[in-house]
This record gives sequence, structure tokens and C-alpha cells, in this order.
Amino acid sequence: MTNKKNENTKKQGPAFIANTVRESNGKKYWTRIGAAWSHEDGQGFNLQLEALPLDGKIVLRAPKAEETEGEGA
Repeated sequence: MTNKKNENTKKQGPAFIANTVRESNGKKYWTRIGAAWSHEDGQGFNLQLEALPLDGKIVLRAPKAEETEGEGA
């Protein structure tokens, strides 16, 4: 059984992209590790992570158009 509300939200794309940021030799390297979808009532988010950052810090940023292509399929 599937949750139609959750499916519709995912089809709209994530509200935020989850990243980990590490610094090496004065440069910052961003790695996408997941995404967050807003609840239909606007009171929270579902966060799906594909990896965990070593330092425990997660950066959530609004997605750019090219980052949401193919989401929720």
C-alpha cells in the first residue's frame, strides 16, 4: 500500500538537497547525500539520506532546477 500524499510530494521534487561539505587545501567540496521533502501540511520534512557525513554536519539548500530533474521517479 502506498501513501498518495507522499507520492505527490515526491513528484514535485525535494524542498531541500542534503549535502556534506569538507574542506581540503583551502577548497570546499560539496557532496550530495540526500534530500528533504516537505509535509503537505507544511509542518515538517521527510529527510532521506543515502550517506552520513563523517563530521555529523548536514547542509540543507534549496535545489536548483537541474538538481530536481528525475526526482521522485
